[in-house]
Amino acid sequence: MRGAAKRVLLEVVGWLLVLAGIAALVLPGPGLLLLAAGLFVLSQQYEWAERRVDPILDRALLGAAQGVEAKWKVALSVLFALGLGACGVLWIQSPPPPDWWALADSFWLPGGAATGITQVASAVVALGLIVWSYRRYHGHPERVTELRERMATRV
Repeated sequence: MRGAAKRVLLEVVGWLLVLAGIAALVLPGPGLLLLAAGLFVLSQQYEWAERRVDPILDRALLGAAQGVEAKWKVALSVLFALGLGACGVLWIQSPPPPDWWALADSFWLPGGAATGITQVASAVVALGLIVWSYRRYHGHPERVTELRERMATRV
């Protein structure tokens, strides 16, 4: 029974991470990293997932490397992450709709504090990933070249 429960838990966690990763491809968040994490969990049970983990992780790491190759990109990423965090704080505080708001009050800051908390958490994760990417790849073109070569050998 214990093995079946573990299998179900891994399945649920893996698919939730995959779905969160797909959503984060278009929403704020580390989409490819979440997708890779979900596939990694699913790879414990499925060969098809195991074959896809490394290529997606490499693409995520290349995106991280490209995001810190120029200081203006780092500054813009930090600015967006701070903006996301500020929006989260606004959502948590949940001020009343302003006078110029033309829609129903229920459309003002939908989701309430729960949405704000996830925005602040996403901002913290984003800032952490920016710092990690900067320390790992900025000023280290050999690491980016190694990553590109590894990706090219998989094609």
